[in-house]
Amino acid sequence: MTDPAISVAMSVYNGERFLAEAIESILDQSFSDFEFLILNDGSHDSSRSIIDGFAIRDARIKAIHRQNRGLIASLNEMIAMARAPLIARMDADDRSMPERFARQYAFMRDNPGHGVIGCWSEDIDQSGARVWLDGLDQPTRHADFLIAMDAGRSVFCHPSVMMQRDLVLGVGGYHAAFHHCEDYDLWLRLAGLTKFANLTERLLQYRQSSQQITKQHSEELTYGSLVARIAYQRRRQGLPDPTESLSQLPPVEQLDTLFAQDGLSRQTMEQLYAAVAYDEQAMRGETFDRLVKHVRGGGRTNHWRTVARLALRMGEPWRAIRLATALVVPSRDSLSSK
Repeated sequence: MTDPAISVAMSVYNGERFLAEAIESILDQSFSDFEFLILNDGSHDSSRSIIDGFAIRDARIKAIHRQNRGLIASLNEMIAMARAPLIARMDADDRSMPERFARQYAFMRDNPGHGVIGCWSEDIDQSGARVWLDGLDQPTRHADFLIAMDAGRSVFCHPSVMMQRDLVLGVGGYHAAFHHCEDYDLWLRLAGLTKFANLTERLLQYRQSSQQITKQHSEELTYGSLVARIAYQRRRQGLPDPTESLSQLPPVEQLDTLFAQDGLSRQTMEQLYAAVAYDEQAMRGETFDRLVKHVRGGGRTNHWRTVARLALRMGEPWRAIRLATALVVPSRDSLSSK
């Protein structure tokens, strides 16, 4: 049996609602020379039977069923077993347009210096209707990728990418420490080794949901992204990266020790809460309590706009009062340290 041109990697965890649509969108690709690795990561809904039903119908599907180990372990497992030189990512709730693989494969064939190719996406809601969101599309030229990464901006829609397997394996795959931002860390580690590009065609429909990682774990994701950027800057300076061997990131208070750089913990904490303060879901949860504690401990005091958003946009007057009080009345510990 000859090896396929592309190995598609899809991890599934309780994805029964949209799984059939996602699988069908891959099987309907105009470019058909691929194997389709679908890893059922310990689902306890009907995902297994859906996957097995498609596998019976199409020999390109390789179904893997095992206990839950998480997305990072699942992606690394599929990359290791893939037979093709190119890996195409796909999520279990999105839809790929029929020409996605054909367009991306042609780009990779014609531009051998590029190791990762993505595409622009179209946001859809739970019913599949188009959702119009504010924000910039991802960069298209490699030079613009470097600028975007320095600014902390998104550079790829993760389920849209196609990438060279050997390159990903060469940097150790996805790193377990960067839970929920494993893709961003990977792009930063690959940036000095290859070129990036995005096609301007919207070849992926990206499902928006309140259950998305970016919405449920925004504080952890933002923190991991900030640490990934710190590690990226150190590598660019020729310094060792202490995150390479970590299975999980330390608390923000320990960053000074991890990177041997005084003031890094405080700086990162300021950036973290400046970012998550705009996340309404986070501000209605425990992240808000940590923000108040940070402010009362002597953190940045320019969160008055956050107070206004809590009171006027989010309908959270009591939280607005709590944050305003913390801004006006610092804690005793903060006063004693001055």
